[in-house]
Amino acid sequence: MLALLAGGSSRSSSNNKLAESESAAQNSSTMSWGTELWDQNDNLAIHTNRGIDALDKYANFLRDRVAIETEYAGKLRRLVKNYQPKKKEEEDNEFTSMQAFRNLLKEVGDLAGQREVVSESLQLQIIAGVTLLSKTLREERKKCLSDGANLQQNLTTQLSSLDRAKRNYEKAYRDSEKAVDSYKRADMDLNLSRAEVERYKNVMTAKIQQSDDAKNEYANQLQKTNNLQQQHFSMLLPAVLNRLQELDEKRTRGFREFIVGAADVESSVAPIIARCMEGIVKAGESINEKEDTFKVIERYQSGFTPPRDIPFEDLSKCDPDSVQDSHYSNSTSNHLTIKGTMSANKLRKRVGIFNIFGSNKNSLTADGQKEDFSDLPPNQRRKKLQGKIAELTQSIAQETKARDGLMKMKIVYEANSSLGNPMTVEGQLNESEHKLEKLKVDLKKYQDFLEKACQVPAATSSPQASRNQLQNGHRTSRHSNGSADDHHDDGDDQPDDAGSLSSSSASPESGLGTSHTSLPGSGQGSANENAIGEDTYYETEVETLNPLGTCRALYPFEASSEGSIPMSEGEELQVIEIDQGDGWTRVRRANNSNGWDEGFVPTSYIECTLYA
Repeated sequence: MLALLAGGSSRSSSNNKLAESESAAQNSSTMSWGTELWDQNDNLAIHTNRGIDALDKYANFLRDRVAIETEYAGKLRRLVKNYQPKKKEEEDNEFTSMQAFRNLLKEVGDLAGQREVVSESLQLQIIAGVTLLSKTLREERKKCLSDGANLQQNLTTQLSSLDRAKRNYEKAYRDSEKAVDSYKRADMDLNLSRAEVERYKNVMTAKIQQSDDAKNEYANQLQKTNNLQQQHFSMLLPAVLNRLQELDEKRTRGFREFIVGAADVESSVAPIIARCMEGIVKAGESINEKEDTFKVIERYQSGFTPPRDIPFEDLSKCDPDSVQDSHYSNSTSNHLTIKGTMSANKLRKRVGIFNIFGSNKNSLTADGQKEDFSDLPPNQRRKKLQGKIAELTQSIAQETKARDGLMKMKIVYEANSSLGNPMTVEGQLNESEHKLEKLKVDLKKYQDFLEKACQVPAATSSPQASRNQLQNGHRTSRHSNGSADDHHDDGDDQPDDAGSLSSSSASPESGLGTSHTSLPGSGQGSANENAIGEDTYYETEVETLNPLGTCRALYPFEASSEGSIPMSEGEELQVIEIDQGDGWTRVRRANNSNGWDEGFVPTSYIECTLYA
């Protein structure tokens, strides 16, 4: 009941306000400033000036809002640009979450565009209209006030003339009264002569005539003043005040239209903004965690099988050499890593100093990978090869269409020479043929790579299987002079996989030589490439090398290339590999963490003292 009463009271109040507004509108149509405010010219001038100032204030408000909208749109666009996926992040675009984020950025960019539309529309439509209206109103108001001032000046001048005529009449009337009294006293005075009495009479007559003339002038001026005043307050001034009223109503009406127009500008982009919001919601709903999980598996799955159980070694049935060999093999196998797995960050890429030493049997792609992707795990390798084959197939299809188009053009030119010279197409056709042939050769090459990759069984690529082969098939003994000999179970000499880095034919830092340079009297060490093979997916960590001597830094050196280390003047270092003709010596020094820092320094920067 209370709710019904409240609702009824609110409706009644709304109806009352509507009735009051309609009544005010009817009254305003019958009332005007010229009749109702005939004596408020100064207040009306102040009121109209304040109204135009309010219009200018609204224009300034719109300008500030346009500046805010423009700045907001610019910052949105800059935000979208800053968060666009980088080139190195393009591989993550396959995930639904990243695709949703990219779509979100696109929608935000569209939102920025709509804010720019609002800013531009407000500037061109509303602000320009408000500025023009304000200028027009000020000019009209100035003219109205000038006309009103002229009318008031004319009325004031006429009132001054009336006042002057009235004062003249009053003075002439008083003079005539005095002249009459003087004549009466002279006529009654028997001592005066008749001539003197006649003189007083003539003066009286002249004064009376002057009084009558002044009276007539006063009456004339009064009539003119009354006529002008009646015309001023009934016609002339109301016309000016009504013009001010129209001016103010025009300002008020324009104010209303501009406010509504600004709202219409905002409303016009609301549907597009709503669609942008729908796009953002759709982008968020498109995220599929299961699909992303599957893509992560597809990207990082190596294809290797889990390692088999480590066999038990009965030390009582083994000779001491096999015990030492087993211990060394286990220690080295623990450092084996697989590229593309969880331990991939520990894989060290062996390159020469300044990347100029050594050679690579397999050319590298633009991203530093081998051409046949043999440095990747099997699954990743097959995936890369399939992608490359698809890319080449698409390129071949495009180039075939281009070639067919050139051939048709050549046929048309041969049929009608006026359309063109067939020889101009011949060069392009030959170039297209060469390009197509090269693409087909590349496609066949990558198809062979894929066929070979698919033929490799997963078990043979397992790092644990290679570990077991390394542990069960080698025995290693280390000599005091730093050289190493490997003994196979059948007694054949084999190269030492865990020997010095400097003895490798592809040294990880320098790529120097093919043999280790030993001191006089020491054993001669030798090493081959990785015993497991060049295309395996792991490498072994090596033991600490015995020092060959010491050196002192003659000059300071700042390390600026991979594999080199810095040194300060006078610093003492251990020599672990002497210069093999490339101008670099490998040294090491103890660090603060009870470890060793190893690297290469220029031979000309140090003074070496080798052990005897």
